[in-house]
Amino acid sequence: MLKDKRSKSQTQKAISQVENNLKQLKISKVSSVLTENTSRNTENLNSTNSQCNTYLANIKQIKEKSSKKSTELMPPPKLPISSNTIAYISNITDDDKENKTEKNKDIEKNVEQSNTNKKSQSEKKWVLTDFDIGRPLGKGKFGNVYLAREKKSKFIIAMKVLFKAQIQKADVEHQVRREIEIQTHLRHPNILKMYGYFHDDKRVYLILEYAPNGELFKELNAQPEKRFDEIRTATYVSQLADALKYCHSKKVIHRDIKPENLLLGIKGELKMADFGWSVHAPSSRRNTLCGTLDYLPPEMVVGKTHDHTVDLWGLGVLCYECLVGKPPFLAETYDETYIKIKKAQYKFPNFISEGAKNLISKLLVVDANHRLPLEDVLRHPWIVQNRTTEPHVPQ
Repeated sequence: MLKDKRSKSQTQKAISQVENNLKQLKISKVSSVLTENTSRNTENLNSTNSQCNTYLANIKQIKEKSSKKSTELMPPPKLPISSNTIAYISNITDDDKENKTEKNKDIEKNVEQSNTNKKSQSEKKWVLTDFDIGRPLGKGKFGNVYLAREKKSKFIIAMKVLFKAQIQKADVEHQVRREIEIQTHLRHPNILKMYGYFHDDKRVYLILEYAPNGELFKELNAQPEKRFDEIRTATYVSQLADALKYCHSKKVIHRDIKPENLLLGIKGELKMADFGWSVHAPSSRRNTLCGTLDYLPPEMVVGKTHDHTVDLWGLGVLCYECLVGKPPFLAETYDETYIKIKKAQYKFPNFISEGAKNLISKLLVVDANHRLPLEDVLRHPWIVQNRTTEPHVPQ
């Protein structure tokens, strides 16, 4: 009996050990399987990460290429990049800046042009009630000139009032139109500005620059001996020559140079005015008899065609009158004046200097082609030595 009990107990121990061994074996197998699965998962994760990195790198390259192609449309992406890439992008952005500045300039020009077009389209139409009318400044054949002030800006101007009935009666509508067309486009310090014009049923109103020192003719007659000295004359001749040079560059001939048509500005500077007889002649010679008799050149007296050189003759006559006090061809009758002009017959008083004589004799030449050009008038020694102002330099 005892032996059976022992054998049973041993058998049970053996069975329990076998069971323990089996348990350990299962655990070890499971753990090995888990380890293998874990390692496989790690490998899969690594491969997946590498694939993701490769994919991201590809995306990055695509973005960089697209950014290079469209640098003008969008800025480069804010990513950590190498120094070489930074240098490359900085070059691109500099080019972009230059392109953008050029484009901005073009845009600004277009905006300015559109603004000027809008302004021209919506320019104010003046009426008489926009101005305070003051004292009369002068009287002409077809109307009067008044001192006036624009109400809003308080800007002082000269208002030239022309009567339509008188203009139509004298058949000089074309002259008025020509005066407006020419003078509104001329801008020179020695040319009277025309700011604009308007009209009503009976009158035409010209808005002009105000010249406070009046006509050169009145100033000349106000002198003790009714003449200027050489310094003042040379200054006026230089300013007038400079203004005429500008007019001729714009293909404009004045054709009526005389002291009555020349005004004096606030600083005493000469202002060429009254473009009623002037003409815009880009490619033609004229044969119209116009202007004041004492200032007419020989070609106009005999009815020949003429060009811009008529103003050179007028400049010579003006220089003579300012120094002497009367025109060089003044005579008792018109016929005698015509004869003197055709032959350029005149005399110098003893008090005229040799330099002034030289200049006048080179301008009062019967052959228009041999008259001294305006460039040489401005460089003439007598002018350079005596004038107090320099010719205008365009900006």
